[in-house]
Amino acid sequence: MEKIPSLQFEKEPIDKNSVRFILSNSRSAFANAWRRAMISEVPSFAIEDVRVYDNTSPLFDEILAHRLGLIPLTTGGDNNYLSRAECSCNNEGCEKCTVTLTMSVEGPLLACSKNLISHDPDVQPADPDIPIIKLASDQKVVVEARAILDYGKRHTKWQPTTVCGYKNYPSISIDARCDGCGQCVEECPCGILEISKRKVRVIEDKLDKCALCRLCEKICMNSGIGDMPAIHISTEEDRFIFNVEGCGSVSTEEIMKQGLMFLKREADSLSNEIRALL
Repeated sequence: MEKIPSLQFEKEPIDKNSVRFILSNSRSAFANAWRRAMISEVPSFAIEDVRVYDNTSPLFDEILAHRLGLIPLTTGGDNNYLSRAECSCNNEGCEKCTVTLTMSVEGPLLACSKNLISHDPDVQPADPDIPIIKLASDQKVVVEARAILDYGKRHTKWQPTTVCGYKNYPSISIDARCDGCGQCVEECPCGILEISKRKVRVIEDKLDKCALCRLCEKICMNSGIGDMPAIHISTEEDRFIFNVEGCGSVSTEEIMKQGLMFLKREADSLSNEIRALL
């Protein structure tokens, strides 16, 4: 019987914008599918259209619009908005799929994301202090922006993650030929090895910090111990260390949940297709 995948979190609980956890009893195919789903299949808000009413700043309208589009906007998991593709307004933009934000600023000041005023209090800049443009005393910017719900597979600005990756869980074994010379301890950039009773061992609770660089193996070979190193670095095929960081638009808990929900929908759809053929 195949084992059921399980999660093990770090000492601290899930943070709003970052989480590190261990996925066990799984396969690389599922781990990579979940990673891709968290990056590209979790809906979030971003500014898509910008109407410029006044711009006497040093920036062209296009550059200003580009900067506004890259500002992360908060997106609740229980929002009632539809994506443009699902909405019946034919890309015209309506209250079901669009949130309007306005900005009217005059110099001298540094215009930041907090100067964007949203018509929906649930859809706001995730960070109020993101710089947009510095204005001199005789400069002014007045814009109206429209934010829509979409997916990271269409454009990077809709990706809710800034970091989303995994590695196989490290495995380190040290055989009886180890003479405790300590060269591998000095060479390890992660500081996970130590000398104990004239033998090298892994420091407790630091194994998952291993970068799999294998520098310890190389220095052990150079020490003249023989044709094979006394320390061996490998990985566990069914265990993975995930690092997920969000940009603030969607919480990491919601990113994980939405990614799994997408995989479930795809699996159910495939199952129905296969069932229809039988």
